[in-house]
Amino acid sequence: MKNYWLMNVRLEKGFKRDGNRITGTETEIVHLEIEEGKIKSISKELPNNLVEKYDAEHQLLLPSLREMHIHIDKTFYSGPWKACTPITKGIFTRLEEEKELLPKLLPTAQQRAENMIDMLIRNGHTHIRTHCNVDPVIGLKNLEATMRALENYKDAITYDVVAFPQHGLLRSDSVELVREAMKNGATLVGGVDPATVDRHIERSLSTVFDIAAEHNAGIDLHLHDPDTLGAFTFSRLADYTKQANMQGRVTISHGIALGDLEGDVLTSTLADLRESRIDVTTTIPINRPTIPVAKIDQAGIEVSLGHDSITDHWSPFGTGNTIRKLATLAERFKYIDEYSLNRLLKYATGGITPLNEQGERAWPQIGDTASMILVNASCTAEAIARRADIKAVFFKGQEIKNKLPQMQ
Repeated sequence: MKNYWLMNVRLEKGFKRDGNRITGTETEIVHLEIEEGKIKSISKELPNNLVEKYDAEHQLLLPSLREMHIHIDKTFYSGPWKACTPITKGIFTRLEEEKELLPKLLPTAQQRAENMIDMLIRNGHTHIRTHCNVDPVIGLKNLEATMRALENYKDAITYDVVAFPQHGLLRSDSVELVREAMKNGATLVGGVDPATVDRHIERSLSTVFDIAAEHNAGIDLHLHDPDTLGAFTFSRLADYTKQANMQGRVTISHGIALGDLEGDVLTSTLADLRESRIDVTTTIPINRPTIPVAKIDQAGIEVSLGHDSITDHWSPFGTGNTIRKLATLAERFKYIDEYSLNRLLKYATGGITPLNEQGERAWPQIGDTASMILVNASCTAEAIARRADIKAVFFKGQEIKNKLPQMQ
C-alpha cells in the first residue's frame, strides 16, 4: 500500500456568521499524510524532499459516499436502450416480467453488475449495499454472478448483499432459497411487503427474523405499503426487532407510508422506529409523497440514500450520482440556505460530515480511514446545490477512480 502526501487539499474549518445567522463556510488549504490507508497527519506545511505526493489542486475533500440501496444483479445498464412496459397489475406486472427476463439477462449479469460498480465508484461510492434476487425462477444464479462481480472490486469497495426474495418470501416459497443464499455470500436477510405481497404479516416477519437469527445477520425489508397498512407493518416490525434483540440491525427500505402519515400517527410511528433503532433508506421519490427526511432525522432515526433501479424493467431512470440526489432532496424540501445544504451530506456518507452541527471540524481526523473524494466545489453546500463534479475517489488511501476502464 503506497504511502504519500495529499497536497493542497481544501478542508472545511467552520461556518461564517453574521450574528446568529450562518452566511457561508470557511475553508483552508492543508496537506494530508496518508500511511497504510489512514490519515497519519494534517499539516499546513510540507516536509522537504517529498518522494510520493499527489496534488489536489485546492479541490474540496469530502468523505466518500455509501450507496445503500441498489440492485446490481438485474439491470439494462451498459446495454441497449429499453424503456419500461406499462404497469397493469401494480408490482405484480413486474414480477411476471421477471420470470422471463431474468434468465435472459443471466449471461450478461456479472458484466453489467461490474459496469454498474464502475459507475458507482466514479460517482464517489466506496460502499455498496446491493439487493440480489433469490427466487424459484433464478435460484441462486444471480447471487453467484453478483458475488463474482463484487469480489473483483474488493480492493476498491466494501459491500453488503441482501438476499432479496423479490417475488415474496412466502408467496414464491423462497424460504429455503434465502437460507441457502445466506450460506453462499449474502450478508443481510431481505423481504418485501409482508402484507400485499406475502399476504401474511406475522408469518412473513417471523420467518425473516428466524433466518436472520440462524445466520447472525441483519435485515433490510422493502416496504411499499401506504398509509395505515404501512404504519401497522412498521409497528409489528418494531415489535419483532425488540423481541429478537436486534435493535440497530434492521433497515426499512423505501418506507412509503412515512410520506403519507401525519400528526400523532406519524409521531407514534417514528417513536416506535427510534426505540427499536430501525434505520430508513430512501430514494427520494418525486412521483409520490416523499418521506419527511428531516422529521425522521430529528426523531433520532438514521436516514440513508440509495438509487434502487437504474435503467431496468422497473424504471428507465437513474444516474447513480448521489450528489445529484442530495440536490433533488434539497429542492424537494426547499433547503436553500448554507447550513441546511451543508447538513444534507450525512445522508450519503453514513453520518460523516466535515463539520458538526456547531460548525467544528469533525472530519477528517488523524487516524481516520482515508476513503474520500475530491470535488470541484468551494464547500459542501456548493457541491450539493451545484451538483459538483467528482475529480478523484480514494479507497483506504489509494486512488481508484482513474484506474477504472472508461465506459463507452
